[in-house]
Amino acid sequence: MPWARTASMLALAALLGCSSEDPRLPGNIYAEAMKLNLEGRSLEARSMMQQLVARYPDSDAARQARKDLVLLDDFVARDIAERHRQVLASMRRICDALARYKERHGAYPGSLQDLVPEYLDVVPQTPWGHPFLYRAFVSAPIQNFEDRRGHFRQKFNTALDAYDLACLGTDLKPGGKGDARDILFQNGSLLDSPVFPPIPQPQPPR
Repeated sequence: MPWARTASMLALAALLGCSSEDPRLPGNIYAEAMKLNLEGRSLEARSMMQQLVARYPDSDAARQARKDLVLLDDFVARDIAERHRQVLASMRRICDALARYKERHGAYPGSLQDLVPEYLDVVPQTPWGHPFLYRAFVSAPIQNFEDRRGHFRQKFNTALDAYDLACLGTDLKPGGKGDARDILFQNGSLLDSPVFPPIPQPQPPR
């Protein structure tokens, strides 16, 4: 379960622990959902209202929750769009720092932490506090070339001249929608593909 829903689910579980005959229970759940929304936790508020509507569909609180869910869906969509914008901005900052590092050193770093403090003050994280996933690799581990005598030979490359950079969303798993949506960059470019292209093999040992 994503962390953003954990608090609301715990609160809901506590409320549902009361007697189901208590007529105040739907109203209490609704009040808790509205409190979460006022605190800026729209995702949790929406989840709680959805639970309220599913469990007590004929209550006055559920009828009001149905109306509020329309507004909450709009708030959540805008919140997701803003977080998506923040993620893209952070990832582009990292890509810019990686490009400057490579320009100076001739290869990408083995870790994003190598960018601190010369290229980044700190390594950015996602708006929900997760690290970005970074993997540097050799784009052409074995290169064919022709020597001066016209003989074809092979050269083994070891320079980290390519990289993958990923945000796997709130669930830290491949795939997903909304806040769980993946955002992938390779060598500074945003990928349309839902997965990274395979890394050329064999990669040199390190």
